[in-house]
Amino acid sequence: MKLEDFNNLDFKNAGNLPLSVKAVLLSVLFIVLTFAGYWFFWSPALDDLDQARNKEVDLRKVFLDKSKQAINLEAYKQQMVDIEKTFGALLKQLPDKSQMDGLLTDINQAGLAQGLEFELFKPGQEVVSEFYAELPISIKVVGKYHDLGAFASEISKLSRIVTLNDISITPLSKDPANKDPKANSSDGMLSMEAVAKTYRYLDASEIANNKKMAEKKNVAH
Repeated sequence: MKLEDFNNLDFKNAGNLPLSVKAVLLSVLFIVLTFAGYWFFWSPALDDLDQARNKEVDLRKVFLDKSKQAINLEAYKQQMVDIEKTFGALLKQLPDKSQMDGLLTDINQAGLAQGLEFELFKPGQEVVSEFYAELPISIKVVGKYHDLGAFASEISKLSRIVTLNDISITPLSKDPANKDPKANSSDGMLSMEAVAKTYRYLDASEIANNKKMAEKKNVAH
């Protein structure tokens, strides 16, 4: 095969070309067709294949996750039952609106039972949240150290949730100028100031009203 063979190619008479030239031309044609096929057909198909493989991996992961959930379905159901029981028990610790007066009486009686003297017992303004309301109660009691501790212990034992916050304990003054007989008649007497906080759950009408108020605020903004 010589270079001159390619300079004088006559494709109209391709059947009479030398065998070596035919082989070269067929090789070039094969390479061109292979490249064109790869560029226009195989490459997009390979991209689609990669995407399909990635999707298969994602679907397999979803399938495995769903399978695990299905296997643990009974355990999840039991867990939901336990959560509902726990929620119900916690809910019972929150009084409704009609029970608040009784709870305030229980707090007062817890102090009187320990021999404490109330100088202040003042319920404040309720702080309303989405599902419950918090009622702060400012209290000031006078008594001995152990009696104050017993009062705090009794508060924690109430069937309803009550917490003592911002506690301040100071000894009673023995200033001769103090005319208060409680301040000068007994040794070891202490004054405790605190904010007792208790909570109640909102009834259906209050929750609905809160939602309406929230919607009005959103519309206003």
